[in-house]
Amino acid sequence: MATLVDQTILIVGASSGIGAQVARDLAGHGNRVVVVARRAAELAAVAADVRAAGSACLDLVADALDPAAAAAVVARVVAEFGAVDVALLNVGQGPDMAMAEVGVEDVARVMALNYDVTVHYLVPLIAQLRRQGGGLIAQTNSLAGLMGIPRQGPYSAAKAAVRTLIDAARVELAPEGIRFTSLYPGFVATARAGADGLPKPFRISEKQAARHVVRALRREPADAAFPWTTSALVRVLRAAPVSVSGPVLRKLAR
Repeated sequence: MATLVDQTILIVGASSGIGAQVARDLAGHGNRVVVVARRAAELAAVAADVRAAGSACLDLVADALDPAAAAAVVARVVAEFGAVDVALLNVGQGPDMAMAEVGVEDVARVMALNYDVTVHYLVPLIAQLRRQGGGLIAQTNSLAGLMGIPRQGPYSAAKAAVRTLIDAARVELAPEGIRFTSLYPGFVATARAGADGLPKPFRISEKQAARHVVRALRREPADAAFPWTTSALVRVLRAAPVSVSGPVLRKLAR
């Protein structure tokens, strides 16, 4: 098990929610933490907490929808600290979106907010980790990426696309020492998720979710799904015939 000591750790999507809490949890221990997000004030507050806990911290304001900005972030981290040991790509949004009401532009937007933003960091990170001889890339996916969830169809599809891409990269790049961990949280009580109107069975707090993430960063499993209640429900529904899973999912969506 890795100890996450004296590591350069890049966290994308760190101004609030799981990303911010993970940054705070990893502060100290000689780690150098880089936090990235669009919101400067919130990001600066997280960076201040990390520095107060004893870590060097670089806070970079960047929009993950801009591939040039993402590449510049990776380059800046390397210029500042020499390498990227661990990267957590904690980006994406899952709005309430009924397929009977959705437009083409809506679906494209959700794909951009979940798939494109991951690719924009994934490509330059892979290039850097190849140059330095390896490292860990973790990506916050969702249990919705394992099956089509009613009222979250475009989000489920985008996360499924990311899952497939990471799975392929894991196999291809293992000989070069590049490791991948896909994180599959269930419902987390973040401020953004609390306002989307969706039902959230077995919801956990940001601090609980962050503990699961940090544990996965240390153990580096290929896949880490949590909490066990929601992940077990998803496993059962995936294995069940549609005649069984469909009515259950419709009931949950109500």
